[in-house]
Amino acid sequence: MAAEEVTISSHIQHHLTNAKMCSTDTGLAFNKACTDSGFWTWHIDTLAWSIGLGLLFLWIFRRAASKSTLGVPGKFQCFIEMIVEFIGDNVRDTFHGKSKLIAPLALTIFVWVFLMNLMDLIPVDFLPSLAGFVGETAFGMDSHDVYMKVVPTTDINLTAALAIGVFLLMIGYSIKIKGIGGFIAELTLHPFSSKSKIAMIFLIPCNLLLELIALVSKPFSLALRLFGNLYAGELIFILIGAVGLMQLPLHFVWAVFHILVIVLQAFVFMMLTVVYLSMASSDNH
Repeated sequence: MAAEEVTISSHIQHHLTNAKMCSTDTGLAFNKACTDSGFWTWHIDTLAWSIGLGLLFLWIFRRAASKSTLGVPGKFQCFIEMIVEFIGDNVRDTFHGKSKLIAPLALTIFVWVFLMNLMDLIPVDFLPSLAGFVGETAFGMDSHDVYMKVVPTTDINLTAALAIGVFLLMIGYSIKIKGIGGFIAELTLHPFSSKSKIAMIFLIPCNLLLELIALVSKPFSLALRLFGNLYAGELIFILIGAVGLMQLPLHFVWAVFHILVIVLQAFVFMMLTVVYLSMASSDNH
């Protein structure tokens, strides 16, 4: 029984471990050699899959644009146009400022996050086992020392990076619309205000603290919401994969339900980004 528990535990741990690359005194190192490497450790599987899926998104939409016709559209063109129209309608209803960036940004976020989430539907043992086989046969590595996490959004580093990008856009839009003085005033003169200058001296630190917490909590919640939902779904897939030959029918049942999570989380991330940028672009507090 103990051996079985160790086997299942090691199976789960292996699937939850990213392929790492770091720099050491002897040069580049990978995986277990990066245990104590500190902050500058690259999750190369997250980088590879996220960049690859981003390029896939660009290729698909570039291909659709280059083959678009003014006549009756084909099925592929119709599908792409439906996505673009869907995103455009939501942006028009949500974003109340004027910017040519928001609609393309929303489209990019939705499709890119959706593609990264979609990797969760691939059987959890397939690509990691393939990576282990390649590492063992081509490079003489122990297959247990080869790691491959194929769902980038189950890596908090990736979701945090996306959220930080949104955060920087929020700051940029706020300063662009309100100016640096207006942005600082927004952080310090609300929600509490007084006509008394002496009272405002005491209220400004309180306002600044509350507004900074509200400002920082937005990207923080973006990162954790996407990561938490996809990580939980991936963990269930890994537990299903531990049952052996019975995993495929169970995988299918969970995958059917998980499709909703995959689409919904991409949509929520996109919509919250548009909402936050709309709030940052508003002149009214």
